[in-house]
Amino acid sequence: MKKLIILTVVTALMSSCGLYGKYKPQQEVPENLYGEEVVATDSSSLADLSWREMFTDPQLQALIDTALVRNVDLKTIQLNVEQAEAAMIPAKLAYLPSIAVAPQGGYNYVAMNGGMTTKTYTAPASASWEIDIFGKLTSAKRKSQATLEQTRDYEQVVKTQLIAGVATTYYSLLMLDRQLEIAEQTEKNWEQTVKTAQAMKKAGMMNEAGLAQTEATYYNICTTVLSLKEAINEAQNTLCLLLAQTPQKIERGSLDAAVLPENISLGVPVSVLSRRPDVRAAEHELEGAFYDTNKARASFYPQISLSGTAGWTNSVGSAILNPGKFIGSALLSILQPIFNKGALVANLKIMKANQEIALLNFQQSILKAGSEVNLALDKYQTAKAKSDYYAKQVSTLEVAEKSTKLLMKHGNTTYLEVLTAQATLLNAQLNQVSNKFVEIQSMIELYRALGGGQD
Repeated sequence: MKKLIILTVVTALMSSCGLYGKYKPQQEVPENLYGEEVVATDSSSLADLSWREMFTDPQLQALIDTALVRNVDLKTIQLNVEQAEAAMIPAKLAYLPSIAVAPQGGYNYVAMNGGMTTKTYTAPASASWEIDIFGKLTSAKRKSQATLEQTRDYEQVVKTQLIAGVATTYYSLLMLDRQLEIAEQTEKNWEQTVKTAQAMKKAGMMNEAGLAQTEATYYNICTTVLSLKEAINEAQNTLCLLLAQTPQKIERGSLDAAVLPENISLGVPVSVLSRRPDVRAAEHELEGAFYDTNKARASFYPQISLSGTAGWTNSVGSAILNPGKFIGSALLSILQPIFNKGALVANLKIMKANQEIALLNFQQSILKAGSEVNLALDKYQTAKAKSDYYAKQVSTLEVAEKSTKLLMKHGNTTYLEVLTAQATLLNAQLNQVSNKFVEIQSMIELYRALGGGQD
């Protein structure tokens, strides 16, 4: 019997060679990950900057600090990390024996021949230990570790998105502030223009149609001012929600003072794997699926366990011993699945399919990362190029407005041309501010797409 057990164990050990291995991280990255027109050869990257280096506005930094402490979504994922850490404990302890103590005692009285009393006790300790020859416990532990790392990566995903969301909303407020400033100044100017037009109408220097057009343009500017105020209130409420605060006024700087890094370096494509938390999470999902497959394979092989009991008792069969004696037993058990092979095969197929799905998800996450970098960079470069044209357009329209006013005073042009020049100038000024925000927003998105936002 002993030889049979030894032979079984040796055979199992030999058959387990190559049964399971350790997960090897993915290294292949598609060529032209950022797009054919984008060349990335520098090992450094915009994402190397901490978020404090990226966003130097002290008021914005204070808002981000508050969000990182109070945001509900971030707190929720942090609790999920704690759950994953707790789930790792049973996986680590699975290698240790399971020990239990079960003391028992009895008191018997028989009313015969003057009465007879017997007292018995047993104080055994039992232990069982599963020998992890085929890697079933190891695979389970590594799966738990991969799940923990995946949860931590999700925490970083939420964190980077939160930082980017706070920054984007903050700069949208600065944009709206600047647009409101322009609109309110234009409203004041047009209020005076309407009064001038009304005086000119009374003097016969302007007809009814010209006055009506002037008043209609003024009313349109008034509605623009109200719409901007409403948008500012909505943006403040959105930011307060990210900060887990009640609606309130947000202290902020000005758009003109906004400064972001000018020198952009994308870094080599492989850096996406190490920096983007969503890509890392997708790979940890693949890693977990890999160990699930290993565990499913290990289920085909015997489960070998050692168990035993040891302790003291004064009850041995029908005999009562005083004092008690030491008792002990040991057992080696081998459990080989036979009739549930079909279920094991099906489970292995499911695990393999899950692993293939995880691989596809990982590959898709890399492509998504490259696409996001490409779109953000193109958006930034386009906005950057537009800024020069908007500056020239605004400068030209300011000259045109002044010129039409002078020409009108000398009777060489109509007041309609002055109205058109002023309305066109206002739109150009508002578009210039919007483009400045798009430039900042695309820089924030590029920073996030490259994996920035980490400490």
